[in-house]
This record gives sequence, structure tokens and C-alpha cells, in this order.
Amino acid sequence: MPNRRRTASALTAAVAVAGSAVLLSAPAAHAAVVDVNYACETKIGPKSAVSPVDITAAKSGSSYTITMSFDKGVSDSPVELPKGVMTPRAELVLGGADSGKVQVKGAPNTAAIPPNTPIKIGKLTGTYTPKKSGRVTFTAGTLTVHALGMDAAVCKPTNSPKPSLELDVTAAGGSGGSDGGPSGATDSGGGSGGQLPKTGPLDSAAALGTLGGTVLLTGAAGVLWLTRRTAR
Repeated sequence: MPNRRRTASALTAAVAVAGSAVLLSAPAAHAAVVDVNYACETKIGPKSAVSPVDITAAKSGSSYTITMSFDKGVSDSPVELPKGVMTPRAELVLGGADSGKVQVKGAPNTAAIPPNTPIKIGKLTGTYTPKKSGRVTFTAGTLTVHALGMDAAVCKPTNSPKPSLELDVTAAGGSGGSDGGPSGATDSGGGSGGQLPKTGPLDSAAALGTLGGTVLLTGAAGVLWLTRRTAR
């Protein structure tokens, strides 16, 4: 009976340690919807609009799927755009521990866009692979609307928007500091829909669950070894 009590106590302690590891290892991120003032050069003259922009990320292995979302269109089309002829893309400017740009891209329009109506941008996705460890910021950069075989609108922020996302990252191998190498920006033609803390809760949960299980099994193995020694 005393051995059983010691075993139960040790297992409880192992679970507590595993829980602490999960709390200490949780990824840190801060996302905010930021109003971006866009000035657009279009084929029919300059246009301007303000759109709330949200940037999130989901961890996938050593990289992140970055998603940029627009709440409102930033330009009107003077003519009807048939289904599938409009594709938006944008640059996200990196700051903080990393530098450079991340390219994100949206899917072609799934329905025709009537003339003189806002062009709905929706969600744009791309991939970011950290090259440096630390807190990295993501800020809306140039947005380009490609339609009818040409760049129909090129829109640039004019209000120096704040970052829409701050994310604590670890470079491959855990390296940090400046190494003079290229930034962690990776050009991408799109990917699975995004989501960051939304910051990779599924991937993080799986990894942390594995860590917790390892700690638990290690504690259990120690208990069995002590129990056997006591029995002798």
C-alpha cells in the first residue's frame, strides 16, 4: 500500500511538471486590427481608401503561415471584372528582430465584380521562415490588385500604420542576433487559410502535448525504478 501511495504521488507530481512546461512554453503573440490608409494608383486615376487590416499566423514546422485579412475593399473597378480575373497580392514589412518583407497572395475572385463597386480583397496568405530569434513585427505594406492581365491598382499605406502582428519566433537551430544574412521573408503563391494566435494553437498544442507526455513517462519510469528497489 505505501508503494502505491508513493507511485500515485509521483505521477501527480509528473503531471504538475508537465502542466508547468506547457504554460512556460506557450508561444507569445500580439495581434491587432489596424486601420491602413491606402493611396492607390489605378488605370483611371488616383484613389484612396481606409481598410482595417488584420495579420495572423499559424506555426507549421519551422515556418509560419501568415494571413492578411481586409475588412473593406480599397478600390472600385470601373468595369465589370469576370470571375477569376482578379488576384490581389501584398507585401508585409518585417521589423524588430528580423527585417525584409513577406509576400502574401489571395485567390482569384470567385464571382464577377460589378462595375463601380469596391473590389473585395479577402484573405491573402504566404509563408514566413524566421532567420533570427526574437520578437518580430508584421506591418501592412504595398497592396497590388492584378486584374485583366495587368496591375490595375497599386496601393501604398500613407499613414505609417502600426504593426498588425507581433510574434516571438525562434530561428532554425535557435540562433539569434544579427548575422548579416537574408531576412526570413519567403515568397509564396498562397497557402492554406490562416489563422495565429490565432498563433498556431494546433501545432503548438501537439508539440507541447508531446513534451508533457515525455515528462510524464520519465516520472513514471523513475517511480517504477524506486518501487523495484524498495521491493528488494
